[in-house]
Amino acid sequence: MPDVTARALQDESLDALVWRINGGGASAVEAVLLANPGLAASAAALPENTLVTIPESAAPRAEDLQLINLWD
Repeated sequence: MPDVTARALQDESLDALVWRINGGGASAVEAVLLANPGLAASAAALPENTLVTIPESAAPRAEDLQLINLWD
């Protein structure tokens, strides 16, 4: 997945935006913060229409995904 530019919804947190775009976890949020200097100051509630670059490195890793099997 190449770098993606996403637009924040009203009062959306950075965690929620990253989850909405690529289903990422904590490591994905860290990668987004590194790619967007100054974004951490408003990460709790991003202003509406804030453009956020989500780098390719923010794609969820296998260890970030916790799969649940209902038939275990």
